[in-house]
Amino acid sequence: MRYGSPRTRCRRKSRSLILKILLVNGPNLNLLGHREPEIYGAETLDDICNRLISIASSKGATLVCKQSNHEGEIVEIIQKARFDAANRMDAIIINPGAYGHTSIALRDALAATALPFIEVHISNVYAREKYRQHSYLSDIANGVIIGLGTYGYQAALQALLDGKGL
Repeated sequence: MRYGSPRTRCRRKSRSLILKILLVNGPNLNLLGHREPEIYGAETLDDICNRLISIASSKGATLVCKQSNHEGEIVEIIQKARFDAANRMDAIIINPGAYGHTSIALRDALAATALPFIEVHISNVYAREKYRQHSYLSDIANGVIIGLGTYGYQAALQALLDGKGL
């Protein structure tokens, strides 16, 4: 994991404070299990969410899964995680998909919430096209998990539950 800038990330003193975790998935991740399985694997987004919800629940935490193909909607989901009492979260796991390489709006939304977050990419972006090798989120993330397949989501969840990098 790569740790972000201390001035933009939120530090937690106790693992027990991470009780509600938001999992945000960006564009085309609704097609997991169907889209390029040789790169992204056969597991669907529903499979991933169900597995992580079960793990979180077994640790006394709640995980909420969201996915959108629309940048503005993802920004609103992130903002609500901090500023909407009914949707308040303690941390975020985000796979921004292609928006990680293009969206300053997502970066600004994550920075504005000051919530700890871990960026996840299923494939090894550094073994792919040059334009995928830059992320607007990585330097402000508490951690970055790249190239572990869909297990990367579980690693991110476990890190948050254990208070790693927070």
